[in-house]
Amino acid sequence: MSEVDEERRESVAEAPDPVPEPPPPTRPGPEPEPDDGDPFEGWPQPQSATVIEDAPLDGASVEHVRGEIDVPDGYTVIEGTPTGRRRSVAVVVSRFNGGVTNQMLHRALDALDDAGVAQDAITVVPVPGAFELPLAAMALAKTRRYACVVALGAVVRGETAHFEYVAGEAASGLQLAAIETGIPVAFGVLTVDNVAQAEARIERAADAVRGALEMADVFARLRASART
Repeated sequence: MSEVDEERRESVAEAPDPVPEPPPPTRPGPEPEPDDGDPFEGWPQPQSATVIEDAPLDGASVEHVRGEIDVPDGYTVIEGTPTGRRRSVAVVVSRFNGGVTNQMLHRALDALDDAGVAQDAITVVPVPGAFELPLAAMALAKTRRYACVVALGAVVRGETAHFEYVAGEAASGLQLAAIETGIPVAFGVLTVDNVAQAEARIERAADAVRGALEMADVFARLRASART
């Protein structure tokens, strides 16, 4: 063996061992599932249950508080009643979701008849949808031919934000029609998550009629008291 071969063998024998590569970083595991317990456990519980109407069955929500306004003696009170004698009433109703609004219209007409409003004193104005209710209500109120206007419609929540825009503009527009004209405009528009909820609330049309007639009577009494 030559001296060159001997030097090569010695250099190979003396070469340092290769440095091992570091292990790949470990990925974090999935975060633990949140506790399914009540996050509001321990919060103060409401103390108003005693003034709420008897809880309905099947877990339905309680929507109203029982009780009447009790004004102490010595104060002037101007209060209306939902009477329709000698009053003309306009009803503007949305054709959209007509399977619901048609039922609301018939319930409203029954309520007007019960209140004593003559059939020939009622004007019904169908419009394309709930968004058009404020414009029609404003036009009817500006004629000064009607003691009040009842607006009927149904807005059912869908998959987009369209529900919020239509429902919000219908509410604010109808309120504006009443404020600008001084004619009571009743908000009989259902804003619901599904058709079943709407069909369970057809009676809101009658509530709107009674509210409109009561406000019309309040205004009549207020004008009468101002002349005395």
